[in-house]
Amino acid sequence: MTAFPTLRTARAVALPLLVLTALAASTPTIAQAPTAQVDPLPSWNEGAPRKAILDFVKRVTTPGSPDFIPVEERIATFDNDGTLWPEQPVIQGAFALMQLQKRVAKDPSLKQKPAVKAALDGDLEYLTRAGEKAVLELLAITSANMTNEQFDQEVRDFFQTAKHPKLGVPYTQLAYKPMVELLEYLRANGFRTYLCSGGGIDFMRVVSQRMYGIPPEQVIGSSLKKEFKTQNGKSELWRKPEPGAVNDKETKPVNIDLHIGKRPVLAAGNERSGGDIAMLEYSQGREGPSLQLLVNHDDGQREFAYQEKDNASLNAARTHGWTVVSIKNDWKTVFAPPPPGASGQKP
Repeated sequence: MTAFPTLRTARAVALPLLVLTALAASTPTIAQAPTAQVDPLPSWNEGAPRKAILDFVKRVTTPGSPDFIPVEERIATFDNDGTLWPEQPVIQGAFALMQLQKRVAKDPSLKQKPAVKAALDGDLEYLTRAGEKAVLELLAITSANMTNEQFDQEVRDFFQTAKHPKLGVPYTQLAYKPMVELLEYLRANGFRTYLCSGGGIDFMRVVSQRMYGIPPEQVIGSSLKKEFKTQNGKSELWRKPEPGAVNDKETKPVNIDLHIGKRPVLAAGNERSGGDIAMLEYSQGREGPSLQLLVNHDDGQREFAYQEKDNASLNAARTHGWTVVSIKNDWKTVFAPPPPGASGQKP
């Protein structure tokens, strides 16, 4: 709590103000040249998606507009994999594989486990057939049976050294530049921006602030169950080999309500597995204006080109009138150029 200024302080402040006021009154007014408008989305091409974003933000933030939304209601949720950074491969999957290789190097007997062998060999058919049992076994080896702090450090070590196998740069340099601009533009206009992804909540929290300007407390994701323990006189959270929240598809709106308590007025996802359809529908279902964005991965030159087999997300966008963002046509650039001499940097 800030104390009221003393009389002496008030005089100290008032005297310079009086001097400045007198100077201003005696100084002739000089006409100022109009300030050039700064483009808030310089990495976006002119087109329908860019116009939809700019028009929406202007409508909902202009006092007196019939679509005006108070600051406290300006909530925006963004998926992560494929929406804010690449998902070919899924980056947390690359982390899990690296952790598995480290564990096997220390204990070669782990190779005898069918799930471990399948993961190391890239045998997705076996892992799909084995189902939840195999997933839990791999989670126990790579991400569980350790403290939160230990897991956090392993994630930081991964981002310090790991690079994308095709693009050849650290994963922390692979935030989509146009989407980072969008996040910054929204925050400059009073929006609170959240991550809402199927990825691990603890994994994303390590880099969300640095890469997107989203603080850890505004990250919603999948998680393991944890328990509070005291060991050797120290209290800590222990990561159990049991799934907690699985933040995907219809669970996303449930967890948005749990963590935020309000429907997002803007929601952004991508096409790949239909995982963001429910979140976009939930946003559109609010009373009043809203905007839904769906990133379409159609640029095999600068990023990756892939589609859903059933085209569910693009079909939903067409049905509901969502704004589809073509990476190929709507983005001038996909990734920011790496800084000179950049390599793995500490998150």
